[in-house]
Amino acid sequence: MSMFEEKNQPLTPISELGEFGLIELIKKQIKLSNPTTVDGIGDDAAQFNHKGENSLITTDMLIEGVHFDLSYTPLKHLGYKAVSVNVSDIYAMNGTPSQITVSMALSNRFPVEAVDELYEGIMLACERYGVDLVGGDTTSSRVGLVLSITAIGSAKAEDVVKRSGAKPTDLLVLTGDIGGAYLGLQVLEREKAVFKENPNLQPDLAQYPYILERQLKPEARKDIIPLLKELDLKPTSMIDVSDGLSSELIHICKSSGVGCRVYEDKIPLDPETIKVCEEFNVDSTTMAINGGEDYELLFTIPLADFDKIKGNPHFTPIGHITEEAEGMVLQTRDGTSAELTAKGWDSFLKKEK
Repeated sequence: MSMFEEKNQPLTPISELGEFGLIELIKKQIKLSNPTTVDGIGDDAAQFNHKGENSLITTDMLIEGVHFDLSYTPLKHLGYKAVSVNVSDIYAMNGTPSQITVSMALSNRFPVEAVDELYEGIMLACERYGVDLVGGDTTSSRVGLVLSITAIGSAKAEDVVKRSGAKPTDLLVLTGDIGGAYLGLQVLEREKAVFKENPNLQPDLAQYPYILERQLKPEARKDIIPLLKELDLKPTSMIDVSDGLSSELIHICKSSGVGCRVYEDKIPLDPETIKVCEEFNVDSTTMAINGGEDYELLFTIPLADFDKIKGNPHFTPIGHITEEAEGMVLQTRDGTSAELTAKGWDSFLKKEK
């Protein structure tokens, strides 16, 4: 049940406000705080000044029925997540996000209160990541909710990190842990199926707090960028883990013209993730490298910089970069080698029923 339904008040059709009224409703929640923001919502375009730094721009689109299911995704969480996944791309470039634009298309089944709830989550994320909402677009939809967010940020030219700088002997380093978001999705899908069979049964979710938060309200690694500066450490390449570790490793290797060797026993997993893998009788490594939506950062550093991260709880070395001819390899716990393949999220691939 969503927040606006819990309030037990009459719901307002969006048609009662119209597009301009809806924009005014949204504007009431927005406060600008970044000095680089010149003008936000209210003109033909937003204005911002990055004072000579490199501007970074990224965009992502979330489609109802493809990227999210509103039967178990609260709109407030969806708004928060939509911002998180976009600013994560800015952090993956070693940059700092400062502005976002939000565009959405929604069908007539969404009342004004739904939009208000969605923007509560968006504005919470704006506050969390220190970004200003400076514009966007709204239109109608015949297929449900479509949400598109563009994130804008900056970095000094010498600080920008791309996918293409990895060199043989570089260490592969991962922040946090992975696999939890995908397992959270599996729990939600299972409980949805149980509810459809018997609506009198309440979902059993209390025992999965960590993995459900990883799925419904992921956090971009805002903390890592200043930490890297504090450690005087600039990665040679970096990417965020959105589509699965294997896919991101392949992106780095192909962009850099290198190979890699990843060690199965080094991949960081949360105890709750391992427990739920056992519950579902699935292989934890398979879930970790293919699941996606973890929004951790995967980066490479010269071997000489190992002492800078040694023992740091935020970082786990999981392997190293090799020559391109050696391929992209996962070394299993029993010492055998398996080729890494991209089995992570791809919205254009036909999904198995």
